[in-house]
Amino acid sequence: MAAEARDRQFLDPAVVARLGTLELKARTVVEGFISGLHRSPFKGFSVEFAEYRQYIPGDDLSMIDWKVYARSDRHFIKKFEEETNLHCQLLVDVSGSMSYGSRGISKFEYAACLAASLGYLMHRQRDAVGLTAFSDHIVDALPSSTRPGHLRNLLIALDRIQVGSRTDVAKPLHQIAEAMTKRGMVVLISDLLDDPDAVVRGLKHFQYRGSDVLVFHILDPDEIEFPFDRATRFEDLETGDEVVAVPGAVRDYYLKQMGGLIDRYRRELGAAGIDYQLLNTSEPLEMALLAYLSTRSRTA
Repeated sequence: MAAEARDRQFLDPAVVARLGTLELKARTVVEGFISGLHRSPFKGFSVEFAEYRQYIPGDDLSMIDWKVYARSDRHFIKKFEEETNLHCQLLVDVSGSMSYGSRGISKFEYAACLAASLGYLMHRQRDAVGLTAFSDHIVDALPSSTRPGHLRNLLIALDRIQVGSRTDVAKPLHQIAEAMTKRGMVVLISDLLDDPDAVVRGLKHFQYRGSDVLVFHILDPDEIEFPFDRATRFEDLETGDEVVAVPGAVRDYYLKQMGGLIDRYRRELGAAGIDYQLLNTSEPLEMALLAYLSTRSRTA
């Protein structure tokens, strides 16, 4: 019941999608999320990622904030401006399949809102954030930065991106990994509707280059539940190919295949030390932010 009560505090993604500018959406999600953390059992996050970092053996004990320790039972020290913060690159899939949406928001709109919210949160915590949009090639790229005006440039770039061509997740991943010059964190936001072997190899490439990886697997509820109950014409959003199917005849096979794909990503990425989070587009964006902070905490 406690988890359900927390979920009800968050905005429906379809409502967020109608708020207006991407900046307004991101600010609404993040400020509401931070405010909720202050009132929730997770309030330590809102301290740790704003002005403090966790104590590391070897730090000067005199720098520990004992007031924070009294509230949280955890050791934190005040962060200084000159400390090196995280460098994070947001990788957003903009291939044709991301345009599907059944609940008032498409997978791409959800991914864009999530990327904008993550960028806003990272900027708020003085972390350097960059953006790369890709389909079967790199569509747009913005290097990570903390410079004034950078967040606005990132949001503008996200707002201008259009979904388009076919999926080839692995090829752009390798290109991006080879071009990276700084270690940090890579956050992939994609429906992962591609060859899982190639995708996993591409993500491992970032680890080889010294970066931590977090994957948000974005799917529409229709893709997870397959709720169709009458003869339906299905269209491939990347090729335009169509097929008519009777859902009752293919549902079990489809659900087995989709469930197998999700389980495979969860298992193989987990075994590789890559954080994996399945999200459907009806779930509040705040759930993803909490997953990001959890990863950020472990890898800081």
